[in-house]
Amino acid sequence: MTCPDLLELRGLSRQFGSFKALDGVSLSVRAGSRHAVIGPNGAGKSTLFGLISGTVPATGGTILVDGRDVTRLPVNRRVGLGVAATFQHSSLFLRASVLENVLLAALRPAGAGLGGWRKVSARGSAIGRAHTLLEQVGLPDRYEVPAAELSHGERRQLEVAVALATEPRLLLLDEPAAGMSPAETARLTGLLAALPGDVTVLLIEHDLDMVFELADTVTVMHLGRHLKTGSPDEVRASPEVQTAYLGTMEVSS
Repeated sequence: MTCPDLLELRGLSRQFGSFKALDGVSLSVRAGSRHAVIGPNGAGKSTLFGLISGTVPATGGTILVDGRDVTRLPVNRRVGLGVAATFQHSSLFLRASVLENVLLAALRPAGAGLGGWRKVSARGSAIGRAHTLLEQVGLPDRYEVPAAELSHGERRQLEVAVALATEPRLLLLDEPAAGMSPAETARLTGLLAALPGDVTVLLIEHDLDMVFELADTVTVMHLGRHLKTGSPDEVRASPEVQTAYLGTMEVSS
C-alpha cells in the first residue's frame, strides 16, 4: 500500500527583488520516507528549507503538512504540528549543557520559557528520554558538557538530538554531515536510517555517498526549479541531472 504524502509543495516561490531564488517548485514527500534534496550551489535548496520550516516567507505557492495549509504559519506553530529543523548554522544554546539543550527543545512545542527547563529536568521521564536521545546520536558521556565545548561534529549530533526532542513527524536537516569526519558521517547515516517509520526525514546534503546510501527518494534542484525526483538509481542515470552537475560535482554510482 502506498504511504500518503506528509508534505506537499504546490508552486512554491520565493523572490528577492528581481531575483527568483525559488521558482514554482511542486513536490511531494511520502510519510516515513528518507527524502534527499540535492543540486549544485545556488540551486535554491536552503531557500526551500527556509520556506518549509517557516524561517523564510513564501512569495507564492502553498505548503501543506498532512493536508493542512501551513504557508503563513510561524515557526513555533509548525513545530507544534511536528515540523523540526536543523540548519547549516548552529542554533544551540552554547552556554547551556548538552542535556539542557535537549530539555529546552522538549519545552518549545508547549511554548514554555527558557527558564523552565529545571521543572522538566525534575521529571525522571524527561531526563530519561533526553539521555536516550543523546545515546542515539553518539553523545552518551557528554551530558554535563557545555555545548560551546563540543567539536563541530558533536554539535551537529546534538542538533539532531535537539530536533528529535520535539517529537517531530517531519525532520528537516540542512547539510547535517557538513564538516563531519567519515566516521561521524557514518554514525549519523546509521542514526537517520534507524529512526522509526513515523518520522519522515527530508534533508539537504552535498555528501552524495551519504545521500545514495540513506535516501529512498532523491529530488534534484537546479537554478531554483525542480529538475527531477526519483529513486537514487533513477537520479544517477538521468542525463538531465548529469548535465546540471557537469563541472560542479560528480553524480557517481
